[in-house]
Amino acid sequence: MKSATITRDMASLSSESYKGARDWYPADMRVREYIFNTWRKVVQGYGYEPYDAPLLEPLEVYAAKSGQELVNEQTYAFTDRGERRVAIRPEMTPSVSRMIAARRQETPLPARWYNIAQYMRYERPQRGREREFWQLNVDIFGADGAPAEAEIIEVGAAIMKQFGATDDMYIIRINNRRVINYMMGQYLGLDPQAALLMVKLFDRKNKIAPEAFRDQAAEIFGEAQAKNGLQKIAQLLAAKSMADLPESIRDSEAVREVQELFTHLERAGVKNATFDITLMRGLDYYTGTVFEFYDTHPENARSLFGGGRYDGLVGLFGAEPLTAVGMAPGLTMFMLFLETHGLLPSVDNPTKVSIIALENALNGASQVASKLRQSGINTELDFTDRKLDKKLKAALKKDIRYVVFVGEEELASGVYTLKDTSTSEEHKLTLNELIERLG
Repeated sequence: MKSATITRDMASLSSESYKGARDWYPADMRVREYIFNTWRKVVQGYGYEPYDAPLLEPLEVYAAKSGQELVNEQTYAFTDRGERRVAIRPEMTPSVSRMIAARRQETPLPARWYNIAQYMRYERPQRGREREFWQLNVDIFGADGAPAEAEIIEVGAAIMKQFGATDDMYIIRINNRRVINYMMGQYLGLDPQAALLMVKLFDRKNKIAPEAFRDQAAEIFGEAQAKNGLQKIAQLLAAKSMADLPESIRDSEAVREVQELFTHLERAGVKNATFDITLMRGLDYYTGTVFEFYDTHPENARSLFGGGRYDGLVGLFGAEPLTAVGMAPGLTMFMLFLETHGLLPSVDNPTKVSIIALENALNGASQVASKLRQSGINTELDFTDRKLDKKLKAALKKDIRYVVFVGEEELASGVYTLKDTSTSEEHKLTLNELIERLG
């Protein structure tokens, strides 16, 4: 009876992937690897080295600084068999900070590290946002001030350029947490708790109606301060540049930091950066510059990726504090950007040739395939006993460009038929000629 129940349950299993996750079929993987390889090429060009970290971390690693919304609402957390509270990583920044702290004294500085990995967050799946996602993390540790921040932003711009993006396709929005703190405390006169609520509200500004933003801001100010506070916020929102900011903010040391950053970006050739007083970046660990790359296409007008300075995380792990700045482009948003702007190329199957063994020629066809592989040519061998047309159709469906037919006659003569499936052209070639043409 129990066996019958198990059989019935297995027969009803769904072929759908987990909600908010996706299956990556070979054609999808070719696109994914194209993006990953492009990321690697750019960041390694700036001297960044790869690293990796465990998929699971103690839950307190995220609770310490990432923010309560991330930990309480979005993290996949559970108790393992050893009664430890752990989480599937929702981001990498706490993990890499822990790793740097563990080898703080022996790590040469500045440390330029990068990683491409998968994460999970329990969020509502929507366009550009999934529960399981992949992203690139690029971080520099032990480098103070604007030059480090400018380099990270420059790397982001270089990635965009490598994919064929032009400056008009996106803008880089920049703000600074010190500017934000000054604005919330000195300019708006909010206490720390109210300031935190206002930062969260600004972070949601573009996701809610203007009336809702106004009403929630008034509630944070309180009845006595609401009128004056809303007028000051209106002045902030009207500022299109640092020169338009209220004088008390414009003359602050924090704004001078931002101006220095723009000077470095200008020297690096980054021309499409702009100051945005409303940019907050929601994670609690940011301490200085924050930025985001924003798609300007009307069909995909949204943040592509972002980052910023987070100088406090390494010290949380018992090591001497260390400055840090980083960013994290996500795979899904990059795919949407490339598709929207027509920048996603056709990515070829890495298998270069399919050897189709004809009747009674499997052993010889296998030897031909081996010699092609030894020459560095990715080769598959169709050893099935299907009809020729079915073998050929299978190679076409796999987007394999070349097909070589190997039968008894070809093995005897040493001359093989090479078919180019993209043009239907055929050529008679010796094995050495095959290797030369396909290599």
